[in-house]
Amino acid sequence: MKKNNKIIISGGGTGGHIFPALAIADELKRRDAGNEILFVGATGRMEMEKIPAAGYKIIGLPVRGFNRKNIFANIGTILRLMQSAKKAKDIISDFKPDIAVGVGGYASGPLLRAAGRKGIPTILQEQNSYAGVTNRLLAKRAAKICVAYHGMEKYFPPHKIVVTGNPVRKDLTLTLNKNPRALEYFKIDPGKKVLLVLGGSLGARTINHAIRNNLHFLAENNSVEVIWQTGKIYYEDSLVSVKDAAFQNIKLFDFINRMDLAYSVADVIISRAGACTISELCIVGKPVILVPSPNVAEDHQTKNAMAVAGNGAGMMIADSEAGVRLVNEALELIKNKPKMQELGNNIKKMALENATEKIADEIYKFL
Repeated sequence: MKKNNKIIISGGGTGGHIFPALAIADELKRRDAGNEILFVGATGRMEMEKIPAAGYKIIGLPVRGFNRKNIFANIGTILRLMQSAKKAKDIISDFKPDIAVGVGGYASGPLLRAAGRKGIPTILQEQNSYAGVTNRLLAKRAAKICVAYHGMEKYFPPHKIVVTGNPVRKDLTLTLNKNPRALEYFKIDPGKKVLLVLGGSLGARTINHAIRNNLHFLAENNSVEVIWQTGKIYYEDSLVSVKDAAFQNIKLFDFINRMDLAYSVADVIISRAGACTISELCIVGKPVILVPSPNVAEDHQTKNAMAVAGNGAGMMIADSEAGVRLVNEALELIKNKPKMQELGNNIKKMALENATEKIADEIYKFL
């Protein structure tokens, strides 16, 4: 009788880690419904809610990140790390996985270290162009490291690297440019250009403030329709701002459920520079303006955005300059058809498709 494969997937903390983890799990289940998958995350983080909602079991570790500004605040962090190391060892002993996969985030450190010490093969998935501390520390014991960018040899042993790309939503590969369903869904005039503003699922403060402070300027350019996702935090205040009849060309959403349709209808996209978002934008192949968040570990969003801008595949505006430059440059770009075409073509060349399948292939080599 065939033995079921037992796979642990560990990591989380942000959607940029959780989404790839779920995409990998879904692909493994698609290949063999008998695959047993256990997630290990950090207690109190969003994976403890999102993973069970997707139908998978998850165990939390009490681990948390180090405070780099206040060394003395890390005494509790070290105690939590020790507790997490012991719990991770117990999880490995109880579940007896055939392989452990780390997607980045606090929890993947203790779990993959425990797996490696037991001789269990480990695979890392690094989403960013600048490798995180956890994955750099785990690389020595890892069997393979799946990356989304070329040139990662400066962080990892070259013989372990496999360029796979980042998992993206399946429906994005089916997106048609100016899909009639998309025009109808967002009530867009087909004769107008569309600026898609992604203010984040929770809310990107700088992007939202830049749009709100330039609403009259956007309203005057009524040949452009604006689809503005504010995130939950900024939605109510933004809703009050656009109630005036002058802002009929601005469509406001706290969250966009049909991102495939939003990408389809967009002519220019404004976004943060998270690794998985950029992977989606590469596949969509539309001109983008990236405003990297400065409030992330090791400023990796800036490095992601620089990788895109360095290939002539998008524009980058620093968070500190967005309030002054963002809306003006977006409207200039949307009127410049040759520039839009150049950026769209170049970012499409950076796309790495079928990433989830490639990562699953690497996992299966060890099963």
